[in-house]
Amino acid sequence: MSSPLLVVSGIEVIYNHVILVLKGVSLQVPEGGVVALLGGNGAGKTTTLRAISNLLKGERGEVTKGSIRYRDEPIAHLTPADLVKRGVIQVMEGRRCFGHLTVEENLLTGTYTRNLSRADTAVALERVYHYFPRLKTRRASQAGYTSGGEQQMTAVGRALMANPKMILLDEPSMGLAPQIVAEIFAIVRDLNQKEKVSFLLAEQNTNVALRNADYGYILENGRIVMDGPARDLAENEDVKEFYLGVAKEGRKSFRDIKSYRRRKRWL
Repeated sequence: MSSPLLVVSGIEVIYNHVILVLKGVSLQVPEGGVVALLGGNGAGKTTTLRAISNLLKGERGEVTKGSIRYRDEPIAHLTPADLVKRGVIQVMEGRRCFGHLTVEENLLTGTYTRNLSRADTAVALERVYHYFPRLKTRRASQAGYTSGGEQQMTAVGRALMANPKMILLDEPSMGLAPQIVAEIFAIVRDLNQKEKVSFLLAEQNTNVALRNADYGYILENGRIVMDGPARDLAENEDVKEFYLGVAKEGRKSFRDIKSYRRRKRWL
């Protein structure tokens, strides 16, 4: 793997000055890499992304320990807008499109920090439409009336309009049909390979995430409990059992989940 673009070192995050959510989380995203942040609901994935993008204050959260460095520079003092200008953009969970605007108007909001000319804006739009041809046919449609898959494409396309170096992608598969999920992740790989955009994606769907990532980290209760190359994690017996529902003797019943948790070696 290439040199790290992002380095998160031992961060702790507290909400409302009381609730400790992240407990010493450390991870790296290499230049041009796709890194998956895996774990169940409430494990701390979204909080990790918000800590990196400096969006915690809106949720009454703060990083109380550790450091976050982007291109070997600390970024804790930067505003989210400053980070966007430096190429770090978060695509929020739940898509978060402006429902009353058209698809194209949503995309154009991604150029807010770039001060582009009309000609350069047109080039940026065509770049997005190249990766998301479906959006071109729907560009005049009100975003709130498009499908969930089209809204997710709009959200990623809007991030692409800001000319990112790294995209923090939060739960891209949530609520989408498997065919649309496969399409979204194919575009992620395309952007990574052709545009050299780095990705840190938080995802509950461990199977699809590991198929499309280079490296993975697994979060449990605010801690990193396992990490490694995506292929190695996909073949790891613990990962198969606890996150893919498959053990040596075959697929497990959900009735056995409580016994799984009691036997987890890292708890």
